[in-house]
Amino acid sequence: MTLTAILLQAGSSSGYPQIILLVGMVLVFWLFMIRPQAKKAKMAKQFQENMQKGEKIVTIAGIHGTINKVNDDGTIMLETSPGSYLKIEKSAISMEWTNQANKVAGAQATK
Repeated sequence: MTLTAILLQAGSSSGYPQIILLVGMVLVFWLFMIRPQAKKAKMAKQFQENMQKGEKIVTIAGIHGTINKVNDDGTIMLETSPGSYLKIEKSAISMEWTNQANKVAGAQATK
């Protein structure tokens, strides 16, 4: 049998199981891919909006520093070493690395 003949025979049955399967696949894709990514993006945006002077952060590029000033134009002044400042975008802050760096700093401070 050719592929066309097989597809024509398969098309003669009811299409409801195929539609249910397709809807199920879309639902699973949404639950496991889109929803968690949107939640993560929302948390990152909230983290970037709530940054304050004196917080220790890590940029996406791996630069460690302390926030010296939060500007109104969506940038911050990052003090990388005493007297050395970088002006960077808020969106360049890595939420995951900042949280890990703060956990390590907290653990070292308690020792």
